[in-house]
Amino acid sequence: MNVFSAFKKSSIDFIVVGLGNPGARYEKTRHNVGFAALDYICGKLGCVPRRLKFSALYEKCSVDGKNVLFMKPQTYMNNSGEAVGAAAAFYKVPPERVIVIADDVSLPCGALRVRKKGSAGGHNGLKSINSHLKSEEYPRIKIGVGEKPTPEYDLADWVLSAPSDADAKCISSRFDDAFKAVKLIVGGDMERAMNECNRTAV
Repeated sequence: MNVFSAFKKSSIDFIVVGLGNPGARYEKTRHNVGFAALDYICGKLGCVPRRLKFSALYEKCSVDGKNVLFMKPQTYMNNSGEAVGAAAAFYKVPPERVIVIADDVSLPCGALRVRKKGSAGGHNGLKSINSHLKSEEYPRIKIGVGEKPTPEYDLADWVLSAPSDADAKCISSRFDDAFKAVKLIVGGDMERAMNECNRTAV
């Protein structure tokens, strides 16, 4: 029996997805905040998402007794749903147990919002996930990366640029709140996650 066959037979209770783009050129950009937050959370849990399946880097880890699949889709942001949908279908995980961590340009830099469900709000990664899960009813943890400096500034240029050192520090200061939110949601306490982990900008 190969490793993946053994993994297939294990139950997966939740999927946690960090959104971003693969490759060194995108690593420090605003759009890769989901990847960075997932790496932080996995670091706290002592696991590294480096196996490849479902067009994503993944690893399985126990979170308070629940089996959780951590994923970093490698499909590029606009097609994130391909990886998420494939994993959710394979493990028969319903949308309400798929937790997505993503950047949000509508939130001030360093703010954090936990939501039980909601629209994509213009985020192409969330749009793709909505399409492949055929649902908007999945939890999301949104980390603010700040609005465009001017209305005329191209949105793609903004999210694919790197924040200043001060803004990057502000953003990463929310990763511990994201970790707490994941643990609370996995533990079945969404209301507490929203009440205790939502943060305004620092």
